[in-house]
Amino acid sequence: MKQPYKLPDFYMPYLARLNPHLESARVHSKAWAYEMGILGSKKEARNSAVWDERDFDAHDYALLCAYTHPDASGPELDLITDWYVWVFFFDDDFLELFKRTKDMENAKDYLIRLRAFMPIDPVGAPAVPKNPVERALLDLWNRTVPSKSREWRVRFSESTRNLLEECVWELANIQEDRVANPIEYIEMRRKVGGAPWSADLVEHAVGVEVPARVAALRSMRVLKDAFADGVHLRNDLFSYQREVEDEGEKANCVLVLQRFLNLDAQTAANLTNDVLTSRLQQFENTALVEVPILCAEYGLSPVEIQSVLLYVRGLQDWQSGGHEWHMRSSRYMKVEPEQEGGLLGGPTGIGTSASRLIPSPGKLGIERRLRSFAHVPHQSVGSIQRPEFYQPFPVRFHPQLEASRQHAIEWGRQVGLTASYGGMCVWDEPELAEYDFALCAAACQPDCSLTALNLTTDWFSWATYADDYYPLIFGRARDLTGGKLYIAGLQAFMPLDCGATPPPKDAVECGLADLWRRTAGAMPESARPGFRALVQGMLDSWAWELMNHVENRVPDPVDYIEMRRLTFGAEFGMSLAQLNLDPTIPREIFKTRTMRAIVNCAADGIALINDIVSYRKEIEIEGELNNCVLVVKQFMGLTSQQAIEIVRDISACRIKQFEHVRKSELPTLIQQFELSSKASESLLKYVESIQNWIAGVAHWHFVIPRYINLREHPHPTTGQPIPSVPVGLGSFGARIHPQRTGHTASPSSPQPASQPAPSGAGFSGQFTSGAKITPRKEVIYDEPARQMSIPEGGLPKPPGGLGTDAVRFASRLRKEQDSVTK
Repeated sequence: MKQPYKLPDFYMPYLARLNPHLESARVHSKAWAYEMGILGSKKEARNSAVWDERDFDAHDYALLCAYTHPDASGPELDLITDWYVWVFFFDDDFLELFKRTKDMENAKDYLIRLRAFMPIDPVGAPAVPKNPVERALLDLWNRTVPSKSREWRVRFSESTRNLLEECVWELANIQEDRVANPIEYIEMRRKVGGAPWSADLVEHAVGVEVPARVAALRSMRVLKDAFADGVHLRNDLFSYQREVEDEGEKANCVLVLQRFLNLDAQTAANLTNDVLTSRLQQFENTALVEVPILCAEYGLSPVEIQSVLLYVRGLQDWQSGGHEWHMRSSRYMKVEPEQEGGLLGGPTGIGTSASRLIPSPGKLGIERRLRSFAHVPHQSVGSIQRPEFYQPFPVRFHPQLEASRQHAIEWGRQVGLTASYGGMCVWDEPELAEYDFALCAAACQPDCSLTALNLTTDWFSWATYADDYYPLIFGRARDLTGGKLYIAGLQAFMPLDCGATPPPKDAVECGLADLWRRTAGAMPESARPGFRALVQGMLDSWAWELMNHVENRVPDPVDYIEMRRLTFGAEFGMSLAQLNLDPTIPREIFKTRTMRAIVNCAADGIALINDIVSYRKEIEIEGELNNCVLVVKQFMGLTSQQAIEIVRDISACRIKQFEHVRKSELPTLIQQFELSSKASESLLKYVESIQNWIAGVAHWHFVIPRYINLREHPHPTTGQPIPSVPVGLGSFGARIHPQRTGHTASPSSPQPASQPAPSGAGFSGQFTSGAKITPRKEVIYDEPARQMSIPEGGLPKPPGGLGTDAVRFASRLRKEQDSVTK
């Protein structure tokens, strides 16, 4: 059969190695498969018709495991191979039993039964297996978990359940003939594809465990996620013909990109390979830059560091070994001979990968890496137009909006948002009024009390001020150590007991101390850690942005999207409408795929709108690297306008997914958890508050001058183009303290609460006569002096290179963190 496309040149800088125990693993795994009923006649086991011995030999799962775990002992390789025989058999078995028949009801019952064979703390008699999948899982679980800690068993159980139970998502898409959007696909492929499960087994195979105190932190999480994406995207490229053309599968990245970007199969395959390369280089960057800092920052012992490094090497071995196996397994498409042999026509076959060194951009990954590091800040973005956005929800305003506006100015004075520090003023009072955070809060929470409205207004004011203040102080100096210590010190202003806090040194600390007292004091003690974690997650993510500036690195697209939810403070902002959730709602429900999809879709949809409307301001004026339009532009080699259109489409598809999940999945979730009428009503109200957040924050972005694209859009009052702001080094002060004329501190209401703002598909956010919006007063900027100015004393010295941060950070971090976190 003709292949649908030519497989691209894969970036794979690591040599594959073969475990010497391959042949014994082949013999053992076949005997075990017969013993479990995976292989056999139809009379012996209901499921055994999926494979025969010829299929089993052709798939050669022992070869996969020998390549992916080259240093495992003989017994360990036998165990790992059995796990992979089981997982591939489950996948094919589930296809025949439920995907082809579209039998959703029995599929759910089948998957839920499997939980009984994976006890974290075994008690009582084990469940009795009824088929080969259950029998094999029981055997494997009992052979695997006794040697591991409870923390590892929890992680492994979760990844195994995701691998099994999220197959329902694939089945639902087949039933609906629905292809996921790119962000949804990457998220869900990690769960159903099983690579996080593979990463957990790597720990078992190399005989270590990632220290529990760092296992959930960003660096270790990104290592696992980047590894998983690399495994899955490679598999998608090799299995497209089998899955999409033969099986009718919808979960394949090549198909996802075909549909989303309207591409032919070859172009979509090449783009999928670009994403794969980017994820592998993200893995390398995390391992070489972030992991050493993590080890120093958390004071890992030599033994713990060794465990982390062995784990990293195990993941690296899996990538190279998995690629070799895909090249040889009968399950997948084949590399054409001229590709495999290379330009030199070298040898082929097992053990010859080192000879196939093709000096192409794809295999070397040079072009992809250069695009990440070669961006020059403060470049002109050229001529761009704001697109029409998808925002289908009505906007309502709190009737006491004007009172909250006045409160925002008074509170800003009180905590110092408009004060000058050392001659530097981040915002002045007219600017605070112009940003109109009360408008955003009033649209997000149109039905709350005035006290709650003022609290949300103040949180929005504080978070945006802190987001401006942090890069001004630490970003220009590339002071990663100081930035991390500053963020760590802010925890002292969020005491869980609402007790005393240190004397604040600036407006960020003063505002946070006041907001925490007013917010946490009214919350149950059990709810405070979760809320503080949301605030802290936003603050910690700003250090990630700063790290990108230290490296002058435009982020990997997947890493950017996932971090953008944190840097934007999306979930923190949504939570302000539901600070005291109904206790009758089970807390487990918020961890389900359905609820996480609702939150993440909302976060992505609005954060990407922010990136579009702030693109010129951030790229030209601020020299920002962390913007999705820039990320897409650099990654795909597009113009700014082309990138804007793609980012707009991603935002739209995420908001549409929010609508889809709420309509199709939320009722099923309520039924599954058997919620009472009161709990159901509270959960629906919670989701409605997220809808209000989408509508309110989007509307705020559309109407305030902070995000008007300079030079390209007329001012809403005068109709004249807004002059540009100075750009380049030394010009940041023009943005943080512009000259103004005719400004009023208390702008009038944008529209009465009884008249909803315009919305719906295609609403562009532009000012129209029907919107009844009273615009802000004009802001006049000086014309730019487009030349580089060097600060007095010279530029700060850059870091010595990748991987050198830990050497300089370790001593200072260890000494000072103790004092700021006491």
